[in-house]
Amino acid sequence: MSQSFRVPSAILRFSFRYDGSLLQHSNKRKHQLAGHLPGRFSILGGAYQYRVCNNMATTRAAGALSKDSLWEWAQKDERRMLHVVYRVGDLDKTIKFYTECLGMKLLRKRDLPEERYTNAFLGYGPEETHFVVELTYNYGVDKYDLGTGFGHFGIAVEDVYKTVELTKAKGGKVTREPGPLEGGSSVNAFVEDPDGYKFELIQRDPTTEPLCQVMLRVGDLDRSINFYEKAFGMKLLRKRDNPEHKYTIAIIGYGSEDKTTVLELTYNYGVSEYEKGKGYAQIAISTDDVYKTAEAIRISGGKITREPGPLPGINTKITACLDPDGWKTVFVDNQDFLRELE
Repeated sequence: MSQSFRVPSAILRFSFRYDGSLLQHSNKRKHQLAGHLPGRFSILGGAYQYRVCNNMATTRAAGALSKDSLWEWAQKDERRMLHVVYRVGDLDKTIKFYTECLGMKLLRKRDLPEERYTNAFLGYGPEETHFVVELTYNYGVDKYDLGTGFGHFGIAVEDVYKTVELTKAKGGKVTREPGPLEGGSSVNAFVEDPDGYKFELIQRDPTTEPLCQVMLRVGDLDRSINFYEKAFGMKLLRKRDNPEHKYTIAIIGYGSEDKTTVLELTYNYGVSEYEKGKGYAQIAISTDDVYKTAEAIRISGGKITREPGPLPGINTKITACLDPDGWKTVFVDNQDFLRELE
């Protein structure tokens, strides 16, 4: 069943951010509409009418599948990590660091003054095929608490030593000098961007996906692995315990580490909770069916924070969720995402 309500004709423009808040505004006025309601806009009798479509038939069809069927489908679904969203205090300064020190390219930038924020997308290739970062600058906010849960981003480079020297020359902060990892031969280093987000520089041969890793800390590693395998359809690529330093990591993703972006989940012995902070926001992942995705997440113990359906105004279908540790992910319909980029 659908329901309607009237919206003043003075409202001129609608925009939706993947963080789940629909903002509409005319001139200096802003009004918050229930952005969690999927639907479409039409004009009836000279006024705007918002028709809320619950997509009940689609939702019921997804819910009728068994757990095993949904988990099997999630493994076969066409998925890719699209981008990671986080907030920065000085957009131009951050863009300069990423392009000059880390070798990224500014792909696009959009300013929404009526909503008082600006986005910039950066990466090593087009959004259609590469994992990218989406930086968000909120007007008037120059600093964020990064919390204790977010770890770092990983970037594969051909020469860690050369990248570190370039970072130093540009005034960047190096928190770990280049060298082999403990107990191994891989060369890495750590640098910080102007907001304090850490980047691990990993020495590797040339790769199609240099922005190769997002590290998050979790309170129960086995629980997280089980959730990401079943709900997200990811695969456990490797797991390594380091009792000397009292932590264990698990690498999970949709493909091999040297060709795709992966998640590194880190469990520190005896730590079950972390502060999320206000900086890191979420990861976006593509899917062929947001309705089945939401149901697979629900039955796997995840929390749906936005029910699956199209975004008002642009009709891009998404769903949003929290994992058992509270890390947010947004799933975006594959075809709708590509259409948006066009």
